[in-house]
Amino acid sequence: MSGDSPWSGRGLLPKPPPVRLAQITDLPEVEAIVHAAYTPWIAIIGQKPGPLLDNYAAAIKAGQVHITTGGLVVLIDAADHMLLENVAVHPDHRGNGLGRHLIRFAEDTARHRGHQTIRLYAHIKMTRNIALYQQLGYTISHQAEERGLTRIYMQKPL
Repeated sequence: MSGDSPWSGRGLLPKPPPVRLAQITDLPEVEAIVHAAYTPWIAIIGQKPGPLLDNYAAAIKAGQVHITTGGLVVLIDAADHMLLENVAVHPDHRGNGLGRHLIRFAEDTARHRGHQTIRLYAHIKMTRNIALYQQLGYTISHQAEERGLTRIYMQKPL
């Protein structure tokens, strides 16, 4: 990756860790990553973020959760796109490009499955995340209220 790439981070991983499909035995690690990644947002948005409300056992059983050391993505196939439902990085693993690596994994998976578009969303107050997604080529499609949360929906052609 060159310094001009949108994938460049502050201190990139020397070798990106492998990402694999999570198994039900990974549930405690999945929940720990999500809890550590999203609990700090409660004070900012005034309630639990959506990922803290999700059923990860069901998502793992559905083959939607992909995990690596310190992070995970939840990917959902839709008829006309791939939904990047969640990208979570444990705070101990931030700042080294792991989040970007996981987003790239999601985009590559979407392409491999024949999707031409990938979509995601973030709480309106998660401005730093929204800015990162825009830097990576995602554009805002709309804003909506869902599950009591105001979300910014974004998409990227692949």
